[in-house]
Amino acid sequence: MALQNFEIVAGDPNSKVILHVPHSATFIPDDLRKDILLSDQELKAELDEMTDTFTEAIALKAAELSGSKPWLFVNNFSRLVIDPERFPDEREAMNSVGMGAVYQKTSIGTQLRNPDPTVEKQLLADYFHPYARALSDLVEKRFTVLGEVTLIDVHSYRVNQHPNAINHGQIRPPICIGTDPFHTPTWLTEAAQSAFSIIGENYLNQPYSGTYVPLIFYQKEAKITSLMMETRADTFLTDELITHAGFETVTKALANLVDLIQLR
Repeated sequence: MALQNFEIVAGDPNSKVILHVPHSATFIPDDLRKDILLSDQELKAELDEMTDTFTEAIALKAAELSGSKPWLFVNNFSRLVIDPERFPDEREAMNSVGMGAVYQKTSIGTQLRNPDPTVEKQLLADYFHPYARALSDLVEKRFTVLGEVTLIDVHSYRVNQHPNAINHGQIRPPICIGTDPFHTPTWLTEAAQSAFSIIGENYLNQPYSGTYVPLIFYQKEAKITSLMMETRADTFLTDELITHAGFETVTKALANLVDLIQLR
């Protein structure tokens, strides 16, 4: 039986905010490691490059600082197992560089695992679909109780663009705010811009665009709102991926946004 790859941290009963942390973990089960073609040294380098380091810690600390503790939904496995924020089919743009729901390529374009439809199907069945169902269920339960839910998608990104990417040449500001035309109302964008101003200059949808919404609600329920927080890693991490004083600023910014949403 496959291990559960996600964790739900309960928030206050009246909280309408869910912090989604999809890319913070580095764990890869031993039985899945064997299909990855990289040496241990190469794998460590790839994890260092691809992991949204300390974003779970940011979310947990922000939850503590918030007036009403938000709920957390955290991916406990590395995105190199499955990426829960990709489309699992031909709709996914990152398929073009081998980085769809199940990665075939690394951040520099080398082979991560051999193409095998059977293995990919099993990974989706064991990890992608149960994760998606569990997050959808949490959103639905909170929506049933409160009549509205806001997902904040908590990410970070490196100073330099990965070679194997599709968004070359875009601005890489201290904070990127990802939005969706249907699920990100103006008030939510403005709240994020206000809360995140203490981190530094922000841009909308550069270098990353969009935000996660469970597919069963996508473009169907406008009271399920969503916004992506993409923080440039050097605002809170050293080159050695150790937190510095900026970590407190980033956590405070996220806590401020949670409070603005909750008090609206």
